[in-house]
Amino acid sequence: MLKRFSISFALPLALPLALGACATVPAETVATAAPPPATQTRYEHGIVSAADPRAAQAGIDMLRKGGSATDAAIAVMLALTVVEPQSSGIGGGGFYLHTDPNGTVDTVDGREKAPMAATPTRFIGPDGKPMDFRTAVESGLSIGVPGSLRLAEDAMKRDGKLAWADVFQPAIRLARNGFEITPRLYNSLKSAKSTGARTKAGLALFYDATGNPKPVGTVVKNPELANTLEQIATHGASWLYTGQTAAALAKTIADDTPSDGKMTAADIESYRAADRAPVCGTYRTYKICGMGPPSSGATTVIAMLDQLERFDLSALGPNSPTFWHLFAESQRLAYADRERFLADPDFFPVPVKALTDHAYLTKRGALISPTSTMAKVEPGLPLPPPDGQEPNEHGTSHFVTVDKWGNAVSYTSTIESVFGSGNMFGGFYLNNELTDFSMTPRENCGDRADGSSKARMDDIADGKLEMAVGTDCQPVANRVQGGKRPRSSMAPTLVFSPDGKLLMAVGAAGGATIPVQTTRAIIGVIDFRLPINKALALPVLFSPGDIVAIEPDTSLVAMIPELKRLGHKQVTVRPLPLKANAALLTANGWTGAGDPRSEGVAIVE
Repeated sequence: MLKRFSISFALPLALPLALGACATVPAETVATAAPPPATQTRYEHGIVSAADPRAAQAGIDMLRKGGSATDAAIAVMLALTVVEPQSSGIGGGGFYLHTDPNGTVDTVDGREKAPMAATPTRFIGPDGKPMDFRTAVESGLSIGVPGSLRLAEDAMKRDGKLAWADVFQPAIRLARNGFEITPRLYNSLKSAKSTGARTKAGLALFYDATGNPKPVGTVVKNPELANTLEQIATHGASWLYTGQTAAALAKTIADDTPSDGKMTAADIESYRAADRAPVCGTYRTYKICGMGPPSSGATTVIAMLDQLERFDLSALGPNSPTFWHLFAESQRLAYADRERFLADPDFFPVPVKALTDHAYLTKRGALISPTSTMAKVEPGLPLPPPDGQEPNEHGTSHFVTVDKWGNAVSYTSTIESVFGSGNMFGGFYLNNELTDFSMTPRENCGDRADGSSKARMDDIADGKLEMAVGTDCQPVANRVQGGKRPRSSMAPTLVFSPDGKLLMAVGAAGGATIPVQTTRAIIGVIDFRLPINKALALPVLFSPGDIVAIEPDTSLVAMIPELKRLGHKQVTVRPLPLKANAALLTANGWTGAGDPRSEGVAIVE
């Protein structure tokens, strides 16, 4: 039985609260100062939390073989390509956040890229207006160069212990031998048939002769994907990114692209995952680290937490309408900055340091009142570029792995919408990640002397977009540009205790709700002292602007009158795309959970 975690990660966790009070968190939530007896250590190999039990088991298999948290995480990603094809996989990209036992954090950005020939008017129709979202999604216009395998390659070179081919074996077996359709996959096949069955390959895999989804429990075999995975396992990631395969992938995407910047083999061959500096901040006595731009996750999570730090959330508790009001107001402030300032840092100078500065966020938090609602919320930094109104992503999966040496990975993987673009190659779905770019390339244009909106769009196409902020027409930071990565909501997060040791790894799926889900879980553990399963089960209130959306069939519904009394005029009840996974260190070792709304699990060994 492994003893090292429980001894070296025993945490002194007294929480200084906003009004100067201190509360010690119970052992069932986080570890106390005294190390537990060795007989209470609950695992030998580590822990994996993922959105599908079969993928979680793939990660555990790697840990049992002596693999690292990274080996386990890559095996999970590959297995999800097979069993959760609607959400993530090698046809998309992701963000990888890693820490070693000393608390050193490193990241890999495997976000997809636009083809080099893509232009800012990629999603503008002939009438000069943004095209219909589904039209954009269900075409090659939406497909970026996949980044997942290049991410995996970089991560394993840095932090892996097993052979490259080893991590592919669970996914190959699942694809070759078959896997059962789960209720969640069935519902996705039913609700998103336009993408799930957009190709003959997808139709044959998952739908019956009448065009209906195959029933829950049907065993599906995907030999084409098994062959693809075997080739990559044998020849490395370059098998997909070079030579004949890259040319064939580029042609598949180009043939599906009606206009503007078709994909080329050179786009695929030149793709590389990027090292990014982690973005860290503090909440009470805890260190919070996440993924930097093009992810908006870390800056948004840190902003919400820091803005709420002056309030005694522990005293309020999760059943208080005042807490949810404060949380909504903090979201409004954080998302105002997110919408304006976050983009690919290789193309736009994202002011990360300013956005996460404690003094700045304290000043922003001072705008929040426990008894009223802010009349208007604006970005907090001067001269922001405008927001271009990009849609949300829903095809995403988060997973967490911890190994016996104390390494941990928090990794979010996505193909953007459900089944991505619906196009397939090699047995897997291709992303529609480029619709995470802003649909409009510039805003605040006003009327030109000739009164022609068509002329304004022609200016953009001719390369005349680059103007100083504050002039007649302002370029949107997250506009399409050749070789650029779109902004993402993904928020893989690591939380460190006051002694610098890892306490929690957490993240979520669900488009723009991801930072909110992640922040809610952190507050649930630190302020509400909940075990991790109950923290993930907390309801979700989503308020990125003036409209408050609350999760149906939860305690929040009864709070609507009080929320309106506090000034939230537009409160709606609607389903939200929620799915979180996490692992938490307790006095008895690591524990974990999957979101109760999903089929996710945590396996502890």
